[in-house]
Amino acid sequence: MKILGIDLGSREVKIVLMDKNSIIHKQKISTMTFYKNYCLYKNGKLEVDIKNLGFSEDVVAVSTGYGRNNTDISKFRQITEIKAHVYGAIYQTDLKEFILLDVGGQDVKVIKVEKGLITDLEMNDKCAASCGRYLENMSMVLEIPLEKLTEYFEAPVELNSTCSVFSESELIGKIAEGVSMERLCAGVNYSLYRKLRPLLFKFKGKRLVMSGGVAKSKSLAYYLTKDFDEVIMLKEPQFNGAIGCCSYGSLF
Repeated sequence: MKILGIDLGSREVKIVLMDKNSIIHKQKISTMTFYKNYCLYKNGKLEVDIKNLGFSEDVVAVSTGYGRNNTDISKFRQITEIKAHVYGAIYQTDLKEFILLDVGGQDVKVIKVEKGLITDLEMNDKCAASCGRYLENMSMVLEIPLEKLTEYFEAPVELNSTCSVFSESELIGKIAEGVSMERLCAGVNYSLYRKLRPLLFKFKGKRLVMSGGVAKSKSLAYYLTKDFDEVIMLKEPQFNGAIGCCSYGSLF
């Protein structure tokens, strides 16, 4: 039986299909497009149109993410984002002992995993300043692609604003002062790292696995090597939640 995993994120929906414990398909769809084009509203609840997505009805379907409770419970098993990302990280690394840092578009999760079990957790879902949305906003202000922005880490300019909105004004002020683009980008990346440190503080010195879109940031990985003995970037960080859904579904 094939297993369909869907991670209903705040910005994008990630979809993974597994067969015999191997990933055979993956795709991303904007959250708005997913709800408009691939869901039906029935009996006061959104139901995912699996056939319209291109999959047969006879799949084991598991969902997670912000919208997991809106899917048709007769077709989908729902699991928490915490569980999904841990299952995904174990599948992708084959490790059972690690700290998982998942930086999503609008929240951050730090999860301690021992012997394959969740033993501790820290979360920040109150502010975008330590999330992917912060980097997206800063890349627009600097008019530089997000992938390019996250490459810079040397000589970061100091950015002190703790609020994502105020950070934009502060960054524009630094541009007006003639600060180089390289230092501005490094400053943005270091500012994100500083905002994440309080969540990571009690987990320092151990193996860290990075998940979520921000896991692709070379600069963040560089800064985190100062705090952890080993930093591992997942091969498919953005699909980790959906992969975890499939891994969980394989148990049934």
